[in-house]
Amino acid sequence: MSAAVKTSSLTGAVSPMVPVLVCATLAIFLLSGMDAAMKTLVIAVGVYNTVLWRSFLATAVAGAAWSGGSRSLPTIAVLRLHALRAVVVGIVLISFFWGLGRLPLAEAVGLSFVAPLIALFLAALLLGERVRREAIWASMAGIAGVAIIVSGQFGQASYSHDALLGTAAVLVSTVFYGYNLILARQQAQVAKPIEIMFFQSLAVAIILGLAAPWLAVALPANLWLPLAGVTALSLAGQFLMSWSYARAEAQYLIPTEYSAFIWAITFGWFFFDEAVTWTTLAGACLIVAGCLIAARANPKLAEPIEAAV
Repeated sequence: MSAAVKTSSLTGAVSPMVPVLVCATLAIFLLSGMDAAMKTLVIAVGVYNTVLWRSFLATAVAGAAWSGGSRSLPTIAVLRLHALRAVVVGIVLISFFWGLGRLPLAEAVGLSFVAPLIALFLAALLLGERVRREAIWASMAGIAGVAIIVSGQFGQASYSHDALLGTAAVLVSTVFYGYNLILARQQAQVAKPIEIMFFQSLAVAIILGLAAPWLAVALPANLWLPLAGVTALSLAGQFLMSWSYARAEAQYLIPTEYSAFIWAITFGWFFFDEAVTWTTLAGACLIVAGCLIAARANPKLAEPIEAAV
């Protein structure tokens, strides 16, 4: 086995094949299923209440896991980082799932893939990293992909207004998600995954809870089970993604993450009777191509972090 194929873990050299399969066939599937379930809840009770109640439930589950392990309280500096990322993640969640409620599932997921491209330029702006030629080509491919997807919305007057608003919301979420990728790298250096999951969920719940007296509504009894399912899918997907990236190089795992688009097409057709247009397919392919080019420029920032949502 060549050195390029070997990866390190706590137990020694491990072939990337197993984590690649775990990431591609299970983690991405679970997280894509979570997106579909979230869309159902958003349509039923709105994006604010869906994200609010999911954050409370995720806090309870992640808190139990954190308190049951070898925990230690984070420092003030680390808490500030958790709080900052929670604000960013809150914006990402609200804007992405609001847009998801107004767009076909495949279209929203395809647009969200531009986040790693945005992260490359934010890294240059905030961290002083050099913008490489690959990043420029990648961004051009991503912009072209977004333009093709948006162009497909014109001429469909029956839903073009909502679709354009949804597109704008998803693109706003990708900008903040790009910043979230940078914060996630900083978090990973100072905290363990379970601590990040708990304090992030807690902070998001607190921030959204500030508006609860005016916006919150009691969740209907028949929606608690779907909400629990969404939370379970999210946490399980996050865990498997973290497990995979801890045991294989990003170059092996990044391409598999874009299988989320295939699952989005499948779930969108099966649950919402959504047809996929050729503009969505072509645009998503260009965006994915751009992300793969970007991965060569900076693999750590180019990889999507599904755990953020």
